[in-house]
Amino acid sequence: MKLDDIKKLHKKKGRNELGCFLVEGEHLILELEKAAKTIPVFQQARVYVSESYGEVNTQLEQVRITDKQMQKIADTQTPQGIIAVVPFRSTEPLHTPVAKVGETAKEKTIYLYEVQDPGNLGTILRTLVWFGGFRCVLSPNSVDPYNPKVVRASMGAIFHLPIELDVTINELQARFDHFACLDLEGAPLSSEGFTKQQCFVFGNEARGVPYEELAKLDVTAYSIQGAGVLESLNLATAVNICAYELNRQ
Repeated sequence: MKLDDIKKLHKKKGRNELGCFLVEGEHLILELEKAAKTIPVFQQARVYVSESYGEVNTQLEQVRITDKQMQKIADTQTPQGIIAVVPFRSTEPLHTPVAKVGETAKEKTIYLYEVQDPGNLGTILRTLVWFGGFRCVLSPNSVDPYNPKVVRASMGAIFHLPIELDVTINELQARFDHFACLDLEGAPLSSEGFTKQQCFVFGNEARGVPYEELAKLDVTAYSIQGAGVLESLNLATAVNICAYELNRQ
């Protein structure tokens, strides 16, 4: 891939056109190498290393470039000197519920409706990988998970998690029978039924999920019990607490 093409990966349009995304920094590339052991598509990644970086121990294809070239292709203002171009991972849609009603699913589905903040999404991905056994499904008009800010915030979690893009509420309705969402008037997360739900729906940071969209689903509301001083939690914090509770139970 030419360096001018790599620059295109800074934008969603370029990433979709070339089917790749950028990863910057040694930590993320170490996580990429771990994932490549079990996910073959990541073995096709190419690592670009600046001339001043020093030796790199990697099983991936390696290309040496000048410091000036590194500055040209990097997304950050002060690049670390090591960047990988990584092909997209193909995630097969989950067409049928992973468990019957009343059973606990082996893989839990987290649905994010129009999440906008890259830091929130990156943090959520990191949490889901930490606990394990999750799939992340994003609605249309959500932030691109391959946005460099999301990738950095995920701390490499993006390599280890099945992610589906542009899934509508209608498509979700065809795949699952029962859903959970958060509401101040809902039952406590500790309620027995919480872990038995098939899909867990979280809304946009400011607007939540529109009522008319939720009305399409057989959804049960649950609440995160607090002191009642504030009206809501940060989206990533809410998902983190729910993921912990699902894992605990």
